[in-house]
Amino acid sequence: MASKNKKLTKSWFIHVRGSYLPKSYQGWLSYITYVAYLLITLFYTKGLQYSVKVRGYYLIVQWVCAGLIMTWFAKRHS
Repeated sequence: MASKNKKLTKSWFIHVRGSYLPKSYQGWLSYITYVAYLLITLFYTKGLQYSVKVRGYYLIVQWVCAGLIMTWFAKRHS
């Protein structure tokens, strides 16, 4: 019982309806980093000299991979 209470106090995220929300400052820092990465890839993609189709494919792949990694990370720290 004590280990379960210890785990709840050490969690960074809280599981809410299929997603994870930041609970501690570590969770907020990782979430802010995740959002910054999404914005950086968006602005980087706008500057590429390729067609809209290629840029869209690049952006979708980057965001899906980042979302999967962030979900995995939040699941491990919740």
